[in-house]
Amino acid sequence: MIKNLFKYLFGFAVLLFVPDLLAQSVTLPEIKLGMSGTDDPKQVVGLLKILGILTVLTLAPAILIMMTSFTRIVIVLSFVRQALGTQQMPPNQLILGLSLFITFFVMAPVFTKVNTEAIQPYLKNSITQEVAFDKALSPFRAFMFNQTRDSDLAMFVKLSKMDQPKTRADVPTTVLIPSFIISELKTAFQIGFIIYLPFLVIDMITASVLMAMGMMMLPPVIISLPFKIMLFVFVDGWSLLIGSIVKSFG
Repeated sequence: MIKNLFKYLFGFAVLLFVPDLLAQSVTLPEIKLGMSGTDDPKQVVGLLKILGILTVLTLAPAILIMMTSFTRIVIVLSFVRQALGTQQMPPNQLILGLSLFITFFVMAPVFTKVNTEAIQPYLKNSITQEVAFDKALSPFRAFMFNQTRDSDLAMFVKLSKMDQPKTRADVPTTVLIPSFIISELKTAFQIGFIIYLPFLVIDMITASVLMAMGMMMLPPVIISLPFKIMLFVFVDGWSLLIGSIVKSFG
């Protein structure tokens, strides 16, 4: 019945508004898309630059996740939710949004340096595109080097079968990025383990008390959840957690 009602309302709207729309003269801009042959190398280079820009925009989410602090932050926040045992609270959208804005906060000095040394000079035609790319990549490389363990970097250098680099400048970005990601995963899981410990103690104490009282059929999670939430709120857990995460990038 409801489905038929929607059909009738839709048909009535079409009969009511379509004649008026057809009676009006609607002008649309003329758009022409096409490709033609050219012997001018500059046009070919310009087209390749456009394709390169579109490719970078397509890979922008992956660049944001893999070359910034986002990985560590989102994993730690997910560990907190699992340790609390609150299932979908906070929801995934909130965790991702919070991780994203904390990432912008942590990476603000890097973004500012990229804008000052690469983007603005390039927009003013002071430097070439290649120089601007190198200057934009340099702050990200410095950030990743500061957060990457030497053992992880050495492992990927060995796997790449390249010559032993003498300085950081000799390390390719293709080797640095996976090394950085592996280091971030290790750090995030270490922080997650530390976060889990106090909540695990509460679960164990609750289970022992219930077993001593003979309440074998009552799930300990039901009893321990309010105590874990109370503990987390009492110690101002969110402020401590976010502050510790941000300081870990210092």
